[in-house]
Amino acid sequence: MPSRRIRVGMPNRWEHACPLSRESMAPRWPTCLPGCAVKACHPCDPWGGAAWADITKFMANTTKMARVSDENAGSAGSVVKELTSLPHSKIRGLFDQGCITVNGETCEKAGDRVRPGDELCVNYDPEQGYREKKKKWADRTFSIVYEDEQIIVVNKSAGALTVSTDHGERNTLVSRVSHYLKHSGRQREALVVHRLDRGVSGLLVFAKTPAVLAALQEQFKERRPERRYVAIVAGTLAQSAGTFRSYLASGDNLDQFTTRKESHGELAITHYRVQKVLDGATVVDVRLETGRRNQIRVHFADHGNPVLGDPRYGREKAMHERWVPKRLALHAASLGFTHPTTGKPLLFEARLPNSMARFIGK
Repeated sequence: MPSRRIRVGMPNRWEHACPLSRESMAPRWPTCLPGCAVKACHPCDPWGGAAWADITKFMANTTKMARVSDENAGSAGSVVKELTSLPHSKIRGLFDQGCITVNGETCEKAGDRVRPGDELCVNYDPEQGYREKKKKWADRTFSIVYEDEQIIVVNKSAGALTVSTDHGERNTLVSRVSHYLKHSGRQREALVVHRLDRGVSGLLVFAKTPAVLAALQEQFKERRPERRYVAIVAGTLAQSAGTFRSYLASGDNLDQFTTRKESHGELAITHYRVQKVLDGATVVDVRLETGRRNQIRVHFADHGNPVLGDPRYGREKAMHERWVPKRLALHAASLGFTHPTTGKPLLFEARLPNSMARFIGK
């Protein structure tokens, strides 16, 4: 390694460091570790010339230490800035690369608080560029379940709009996923294949190219994808399993309603099976054959068993003393389809959100 002397404090006085120790050799001298090639690592006068007589090599890394005072107490990053005068991007890189310790413990975040009396140590090579580690994407509206060059499957959080309404909302799921794709350097936008209601959580697939979008939409049009939901509905169902079949139409306020006139609505088919009967509620496994807007909510409300927490369909019955969350008790738990490029069958599952799992007792 190239030799380096480290200037500290007073003119013409030098600090040196044990190459096997991360501690500074001044103002106090630690015991050298076995195998140290710096012969001067012993308790002698650090300012005397004799201390350098037998040095064969110096450590490439610079070690800088500071005891936090009342004046500079605050974030660890600000103390490192004072010690190194490096730009903030490189300082974050030092933290990411494990170059910072506080009281002997590795400090990984520049924002961590340091208090008066804490001892902060920076061990780094001034000639080396310390880049920040790429941060794992974190977003409150979704988590990534699967991604390749053609598609991305996400687990949507309840409360997020899939797309904007006539009010022009900006922070929608599709905008957040598109932002992630651009952040990842792919320079693509997420293309909407299907949707989930705002109060519903669970699985959605987005396309990355128009060709993939068309192929996936064709599958949904032909009712080929497997879409399974878990719902907690009010009351007790008359049958343990069954199928709801009706025609759904939209009202002036965009609410869906059942109509007997085939020409006035779209065919909606929902299959269900009771999973567990609770006090005043029932857990059902739901499979969609068609995917009309609000389909599950309308079908169960029409039969006197609205989804818990539903403010639109069967609102009064949808209330339960134990259902506190401001969301629907409805989760898209399973999504299966054929990959539009490879032709391989894909099946994804998303576990129940905590609010539903606690209510059910899982």
